[in-house]
This record gives sequence, structure tokens and C-alpha cells, in this order.
Amino acid sequence: MTIRPATEHDIPAITAIYNEAVANSNAVWTEQQVSEAERLGWMKARQALGYPVLVAAEGPTVLGYGTFGDFRAWPGYRYSVEHSVYIHADHRGRGLGRLIVEELAVAATALGKHVLIAGIDGGNQASLRLHADMGFVEVARMPEIGRKFGRWLDLVFMQRVLDAPGAARGD
Repeated sequence: MTIRPATEHDIPAITAIYNEAVANSNAVWTEQQVSEAERLGWMKARQALGYPVLVAAEGPTVLGYGTFGDFRAWPGYRYSVEHSVYIHADHRGRGLGRLIVEELAVAATALGKHVLIAGIDGGNQASLRLHADMGFVEVARMPEIGRKFGRWLDLVFMQRVLDAPGAARGD
């Protein structure tokens, strides 16, 4: 298994993994599926910003993917990014999410980012544990802020400081 940058050839698998998460989980708070063309546009937009889209693959088979993007658009947030990781339903629980998040942390650090943020459904105990084990700290819990599958959802924000806390920046 390898973690590598995604290519256009990976878009069908990335789209299928994303759409399965939309249909069957609270990992994405929407019911709207996306097309391969939409996912390709999304990937190119991330890459144009210099942000990675990584896949976990065994040979040509994509098992999961991850990326990060700006946390908020205002300039004061430019050192913070929020990541997303999705694993194919048949390959969850194998440690792939951990590997992808670690690679995203390396990439974010290389880009001079200070904080990596995770927005997690409050009911996703596996993801909350994984992030805590990886050095993320819960910094906010927002009860009933979203809705999907006919129920209210809690949003938990966790963050991991990538360099020394309070590190000086030359800006």
C-alpha cells in the first residue's frame, strides 16, 4: 500500500468513495451525490492552490483519499487548514486514515501551516479516537448544528498544532 498524489485516473474511485460516504454516513453533511466531472474540478482547484489530494492505493486500486483546504477565507486564518479523509467502506479499520492524515500533516507543515483542523460528526467515535491518538485536541463541540438522515448532528472541531505552539511567523 502506498500514499501518493492523486491523478485524473483516480477520479472514478475518489468519486465512488465520496458518494458512498454521502449516501451512508455523516462524514459529509449533504445528501447530494457528485459527478466525476465535479470531483475532477474539485481536485484541480485544490491542486491549483498548492494543496495536496492524496490517495492510499494498492497497485491501481484506490482505497481512500484525503486533502486539506483553507479553514476560512480571511487572511488571518492563512496558517490553518481543515482536512478531509475518506476511506472505501471495504477498507475501513486498517489504519489507512491515520496514514493519510500523517501525510497531510507533513504536507501542511511543508507549506508553512501552523494548525491542522478536523471537523468531525460528534457521533463518529472512531474518528474522534483516531484524531485524539494522533495528537489532535478537541477545541469546540457544537450541538445540533447540522441535520442529516432526519436527525440533528453535533460538530466537533479538533486541532493539531504542527509546529511549536505560538511559533513566530515572519509576516
